[in-house]
Amino acid sequence: MALYAFEAVRSSGEAVRAQIEAASEADAVERVREQGLILLGIQTAASAAMAAHERKTSTLGRLLARRRITREQIVSVTRDLANLIGAGLPLDRAFELLVGLADTGPLASLLQDLRDRVRGGKALSQALAEHPRHFDRLYVNMVRAGEASGTLGPVLARISEFQERSAELRSSVQSALLYPIVLVAVAVVAVLTMLFFVVPKFEATFRQFGRALPPATENLLALSHALRDDGWMLLVAAAAVIILVRGRMRTPQGQLNWHRRKLTLPVLGDLFSKIEVARFARTLGTLLGNGVSLLPALTIVKDTVDNRALAGSLDGVVARLKAGQGFARPLMETGLYPKLAVHMVAVGEETGRLDSMLIKVADIYDQEVNTSLKRALGLLEPILILTLAVVVGGIIFALMSALLGLTEFNV
Repeated sequence: MALYAFEAVRSSGEAVRAQIEAASEADAVERVREQGLILLGIQTAASAAMAAHERKTSTLGRLLARRRITREQIVSVTRDLANLIGAGLPLDRAFELLVGLADTGPLASLLQDLRDRVRGGKALSQALAEHPRHFDRLYVNMVRAGEASGTLGPVLARISEFQERSAELRSSVQSALLYPIVLVAVAVVAVLTMLFFVVPKFEATFRQFGRALPPATENLLALSHALRDDGWMLLVAAAAVIILVRGRMRTPQGQLNWHRRKLTLPVLGDLFSKIEVARFARTLGTLLGNGVSLLPALTIVKDTVDNRALAGSLDGVVARLKAGQGFARPLMETGLYPKLAVHMVAVGEETGRLDSMLIKVADIYDQEVNTSLKRALGLLEPILILTLAVVVGGIIFALMSALLGLTEFNV
């Protein structure tokens, strides 16, 4: 038997935070529901205690929590709101409970504002639209569709699922790229440390003998001198290049050119394309599944696609869709979307199940992203390690060849 901590709400609206002993999490959930409670969240007591301890002991975490509302908090609020509305609680009462359960001041303030706007007669979608920093157009329009169809609870549950899947994809990409970034950073620090601090100490020893040094050693010493004497010029040049590139990237044409080029990069281009297609398909499929028609859904999706080349291509798709030419064919003729994805869209369009087919496309390409990441990292890691070994080995060879030459001379 294990101990589980849970958060729930009574039918009267009273919030409950307690613990329950059960053989498994599923058993714990069932026992909570048997008590007539609306379950909001459950985890092992040990995990709950650890999370509470981290919140108390992490000063930085508390400061950050006070200043901003995280994406994870919005996901949690959406899920809890879906559960409360699905259990039959009025919207304002659901917000009242969420205010009491809020972990931070900013989140509580946001929920209070939403509650007050709803009590003032505004629809939830209108109240959410007043906070575009936390609720984007996709979120607001899906809620509006749920209000129109009378399925707000299920719609909020779908939004929560969509946010969680998007967060999983983002987290998998970030986690996969962490190791190569750390490896490159360590390699750069190691090489610079040798050139700035180790090589000059050997140089003093070499000059004492007054003998000619091997070409490799002379080149290494020259590189060390150049970095120590003129390194600031390289930093200035690098800063200037970064400023120019960022300035160029801020222009619509520069951003469009870069995003178009990203899709054609070796190895990484395919990965970028799959990430964007997965996000595009999941967003559009979720909108269609919640009652938003195709044309407005495409307009919303266009604003949520990060890659400007893919987003711009949707203008022509929308125009041809208005002209009655369908969706899949114009999408194929852009030449920017994978053929498999477009063929699946065509099947969904023909069978009248476009929303579910788009979600299936998103699931496939989420998996493809994970596979492509593993493949790319499988190529990148040995290349980085080999490059680091060659650079460090070259430095050591240049130093040791000079030392061995001096030793042989003295003998």
